[in-house]
Amino acid sequence: MASIFTKIVKGDIPCYKIAETDDYLAFLDVNPNSKGHTLCIPKKEVDKIFDLDEDAYNGLMSFSRKVAIAIKKAIPCKRIGMSVIGLEVPHAHVHLIPLHTMEDARFIQKEKLSETEFLNIAQSIKAQL
Repeated sequence: MASIFTKIVKGDIPCYKIAETDDYLAFLDVNPNSKGHTLCIPKKEVDKIFDLDEDAYNGLMSFSRKVAIAIKKAIPCKRIGMSVIGLEVPHAHVHLIPLHTMEDARFIQKEKLSETEFLNIAQSIKAQL
């Protein structure tokens, strides 16, 4: 069965898209730890990040780096944190999280954003790519 991320890749579920290549997609997390929290995924559905072949893994990291740099330019924060957990969705993904404090990296407190806020954040990050 296709993961929710595969459904996003196929366009069956909408997302707040940040960046896209033939192989990777970045979009805002709809349940963000902080404003600008972005997910980077390979379009090919692979459950665990370390099951990606070396080229796909390195490609995902390179893609994530470019997105992180754009997030840092668009979202005021101390730094961009990166987390790979992979327990909630069986599709390899990287969390890029604007960090203000260590609490932003803990996945405990979530930001509530309006659709307009999501759209504005996505546009601000895209403008930095």
